[in-house]
Amino acid sequence: MTQTLLTLLSAAIWWVIYSSAAAVVPAVIGWFALRWLERVPVVFNRVYLASLLWMLLAVLTGGLVIAAQHGQAVGQSVFALPWMRAALVLDMLAGVWLIWRLVPRVDARRVKPTSACMVVALVMVVAMIGGTALHR
Repeated sequence: MTQTLLTLLSAAIWWVIYSSAAAVVPAVIGWFALRWLERVPVVFNRVYLASLLWMLLAVLTGGLVIAAQHGQAVGQSVFALPWMRAALVLDMLAGVWLIWRLVPRVDARRVKPTSACMVVALVMVVAMIGGTALHR
C-alpha cells in the first residue's frame, strides 16, 4: 500500500515538473503573439500560468494517447481514432478558455477571445511541426 502511494506521488510530482518545463515554449510564443495581436503589453506570469495549466491537461492527454496506442499497429496515425481527434479539439478549447480567462492586459482588460484562439493555433502549429520533425 505504501509503495503504491509513493509511486502515485512520484508520478504526480514528475507530471508537474515535466508540464512546467514544457509550458515555457507555449508561454513565450503566447506572450509574443498576444503583444502583437492586442497591441498592448500582457502580463507574462499570467501567460505562463495559463500555459502551465494547459500543459498539465496536454500531458495528461498525451498519456492517454500512449495508453491508447498500446497494442495497435506501429505507424498508425493517432488521428485515425475519432475520440483522439475529439480530445485534441477539447484540449485546444481548454487552452483558448484558459488564455482568455487568465491573461490580462496591462490596462486590466482581458485579451480578446480571437487573440486567444490565434495563440492556441500558433502553439499547435509549432507543436505539430516539432512533433513531425522528431518523429522522422
